[in-house]
Amino acid sequence: MNALVKLPDSDRYAHAIRASKAIRWDIEQDVIRGRNFDLARKYLPDGLSLAREFTSLSDAEKRLVSQIQGRTYANVFGLVERFITAKLLEIGRDHWLGNQTALEALVRFSDEELKHQALFRRIESMMAAIMPEGYRFDVDVNGVARAVLSKSTWAVLVLTLHIELFVQGHYRQSIAPDGELSELFKDVFLFHWKDESQHVILDELELTRHDEALTPEERDRAVGDFIDLVVAVDGILQSQARADADYFIARCGRTVEHEEASSIGAMFLKAYRWQYIFSGATHPRFQRTLKDMVGEPQFRRVEAALATLA
Repeated sequence: MNALVKLPDSDRYAHAIRASKAIRWDIEQDVIRGRNFDLARKYLPDGLSLAREFTSLSDAEKRLVSQIQGRTYANVFGLVERFITAKLLEIGRDHWLGNQTALEALVRFSDEELKHQALFRRIESMMAAIMPEGYRFDVDVNGVARAVLSKSTWAVLVLTLHIELFVQGHYRQSIAPDGELSELFKDVFLFHWKDESQHVILDELELTRHDEALTPEERDRAVGDFIDLVVAVDGILQSQARADADYFIARCGRTVEHEEASSIGAMFLKAYRWQYIFSGATHPRFQRTLKDMVGEPQFRRVEAALATLA
């Protein structure tokens, strides 16, 4: 376990503030730096895109898969950070007239999430300028955020921790080591990872603080809310997998017969479920945190719900 987890809560909030100040970055000056995306390079690594499992595709076609998935990856993060920011601003009110260190840490967290949203909008416009027309990400971002925020705070914070943890895993285990990726794409997620590494600390602090105030009955209902959120995320992934598979088939430059098209669609969905659900749900730190908060029957409920998606 990270040694920071063992520090007193006040010190952990203060550490997050110091880290935020130390790694502060600018979208244009530090990330973009006048560069553009290169269609000769992959965007998302094979460990996330599962490109090697698209066995009927050529290397060039697998590269296109990585680029489509990379574009969706950026758009999905722009989506989830909309509701994360709103929830942070909401729970920050608990500290208005109390722990000012915690309040500053959450204000900085919110500011960084707003910057991430701006970064991903910038990335989407850059990718749209060079990729073939026809890509769609028709998700009502505000509608999704409202639906998420209608659930219990505990469920939203657990989902947020899940997301922040898989961000770290994706970057360290797959994005950073891949020498075939677009350097610009890698840098986008390097700077994103720098912030999210500190955000996990705040996620755990606020989730623990909120969890301690719940009755067993409230926690049981919150577990149900979390399962509902995971199922809703999967619904979005199913829709986007179909859209991205259709886009690939329309732009790959050859005729794709029905059987292969079905296989391609299934692989897009498998990749998205890995990226956004299972890579976080199986993260040891996430599992440990969840087990520490809920009983065995509740944890098994979550596992059973995930099993239906596998």
